[in-house]
Amino acid sequence: MKSFIVSFLLLVIGLTSPITQASSIVTGEDGYRLWMKYDLLQNKSLRKAYQKQLTKWSVVGQSETSQIIRDELDYALSGLLGQSEPAGYRSANLVVVTGRLATRWIPDLGDELSKLGDEGYIIRQVEHNNKSVIVVTANTDIGALYGTFNLLRLVQTQTPLDAVDISSAPKTKVRVLNHWDNPDRHVERGFAGESIWDWHKLPHYKYQKYTDYARANASIGINGTVLNNVNADPIMLTPAYLEKVKALADLFRPYGLKVYLSIKFNSPATLGGLKNSDPLNPQVAKWWDKKIAEIYQLIPDFGGFLVKANSEGQPGPGDYGRTHAQGANMLADALKPHGGIVMWRAFVYANEKNEERSKQAYSEFKPLDGKFRENVMVQVKNGPIDFQPREPISPLFGATQETPMMMEFQITMEYLGFSTHFVYLGPMYEEVLKTDTYAKGKGSTVGKVVAGEVYDYPLTGMAGVSNIGSDRNWTGHIILQSNWYVFGRMAWDYNISAEQVAEEWTRMTLSNKSAVVKKVTEMMMLSHEATVNYMTPLGLHHIMGTGHHYGPAPWVDDLGRADWNPVYYHRATKGGIGFDRSPSGVNAVEQYFSPLKEQLADPKSTPEKYLLWFHHLPWDYKVKSSGRTLWDEIVHRYYLGVDQVAQISQSWDSLQGQIDPLQFKQVQMANTIHLKEAIWWRNACVLYFQTFSQRPIPPGLDKPQGTLDTYKAMEFPYAPGQGE
Repeated sequence: MKSFIVSFLLLVIGLTSPITQASSIVTGEDGYRLWMKYDLLQNKSLRKAYQKQLTKWSVVGQSETSQIIRDELDYALSGLLGQSEPAGYRSANLVVVTGRLATRWIPDLGDELSKLGDEGYIIRQVEHNNKSVIVVTANTDIGALYGTFNLLRLVQTQTPLDAVDISSAPKTKVRVLNHWDNPDRHVERGFAGESIWDWHKLPHYKYQKYTDYARANASIGINGTVLNNVNADPIMLTPAYLEKVKALADLFRPYGLKVYLSIKFNSPATLGGLKNSDPLNPQVAKWWDKKIAEIYQLIPDFGGFLVKANSEGQPGPGDYGRTHAQGANMLADALKPHGGIVMWRAFVYANEKNEERSKQAYSEFKPLDGKFRENVMVQVKNGPIDFQPREPISPLFGATQETPMMMEFQITMEYLGFSTHFVYLGPMYEEVLKTDTYAKGKGSTVGKVVAGEVYDYPLTGMAGVSNIGSDRNWTGHIILQSNWYVFGRMAWDYNISAEQVAEEWTRMTLSNKSAVVKKVTEMMMLSHEATVNYMTPLGLHHIMGTGHHYGPAPWVDDLGRADWNPVYYHRATKGGIGFDRSPSGVNAVEQYFSPLKEQLADPKSTPEKYLLWFHHLPWDYKVKSSGRTLWDEIVHRYYLGVDQVAQISQSWDSLQGQIDPLQFKQVQMANTIHLKEAIWWRNACVLYFQTFSQRPIPPGLDKPQGTLDTYKAMEFPYAPGQGE
């Protein structure tokens, strides 16, 4: 734990003037400690109160996890309070204890604890032997670890502990990060350096960062990690690589973090030498039985498999005329005796379907409801296309009564400007989770569906595509750490608000000063809407650069299939713009429940944020909220987005001297890039769409700089994070 360096020296190029930068040595916080910055609390009165309540502590238990809790408390309280004193439980004023032993301090627990399951916990102040004691208790040591981190979060955010009484359990059972990391350390859609997994040096060389990664995930309740890319390399299932996976699993286990693997569906043929990988071939099933037994011999708590099949060229059961259910069930049957699960991705689309892309996942999986084994979840992206800056919800949420729909959010910034754009994704996650599906009437929100509260799913889960890399600050941008953080917090409880999470993350990561917290929280809450405005306002989507998805390219129309081309999605003509998914078009709205489908079928009732997603409208269509024509409104939104990014940049600059200089400078440099690229997006898109609208830039707005031909000619062959 002491490996988390509290202060250090770092040579930072560009932090000072050009004359002195080469020799400038600066001390400060570079972002490695994430939100677990246990610096001395500056509020002396509150620190004194905490010292009375927390500095004498006892952890009852002898497991590895119990020792981790001891280390965490000692490290955190020494830093936050300047005092840490392990004590016997009889003299302690903070006790961490599991199971029935907790009744010594809380005699009236009854069945309250048992209802919280294996991961839930209680934090409660009680009177014991005529003194006040704070008790953290759970049914398991992992639950106690989660409770301990919550207690420390309260201290970091300067929340008074008098009469504290918290009872918490996760809303979803499986809360995992998906790493799109390859064995060569390239991270597909990763923008924070190489993969943190150094497969070449494993299993013997284990970086401290692996342990710190597990610790960070435990602090926000993430309990699983898929180590490799969904576009999987079969080498991950070979004995040599399974030994490497085992090394990570052994490190992660005491933190409650299970490992999972993405698999190549045709591995029996490519690795096992079989003639095919048909899921109904008994030899194929036998191969998987043997391979899975081999894995569990090494890793007894292995979580299971994530599968991308029959999607974007990946092999799958469809290659043999079989369904997704038949493919998933073959794997599920082999995993079930060991307690493993299958997370089968619903991201499928194909030319031969002759169906609009946004409809294909629903058409593929809805008829299979009830045909999957109980240890299978179908993992669904939040929207029906592909992690766009904003999408309506996938119609699959709520559509399957018997098949669990597992949420897949993207944390990494594939379509959001990479790691130089200041974008907090909490508002987007919250928008999705609080959207009503109407699956069983009003109130059937996506969050409730995913948590198994609409239908009683045997499994529930939420996945986030990781934005973590080898960069010292983990995510390439200090602010983007908050997206990892908010994913974990919302996977634990979908009811938590994005604003609350932004505020607590800011307090834990940047500053506890009220004025700073208020200003940074406002920036974070504005940032996602700003991004939508300068990239894809009013429901525009998928107009990014080809392959790398970097920057605007709404003009592209020469790719191998229609639905890879941006022109397919915006459909701009002299007559108007937008994709008609109403009953007069491809009728994608039909896949939603009433009254949502009726609302989305009519442009007058469709929320403006989805207007051009569902409707092709004339340039002179009057936008209700502003009274402007559609053309004028699109242009105003693009300009507003740039203004909002400038506002964020200026607000950040005003905090100089109030935030650690290294943190401040990292974000400030990124903000310079962000604003430049927001202007690029605005200019390129407005100039391009103007060729169809044939209308002037609205009064009061400056003409975009540059020419459309200049923007079209830009190329980025080495943009980071490109696919394989």
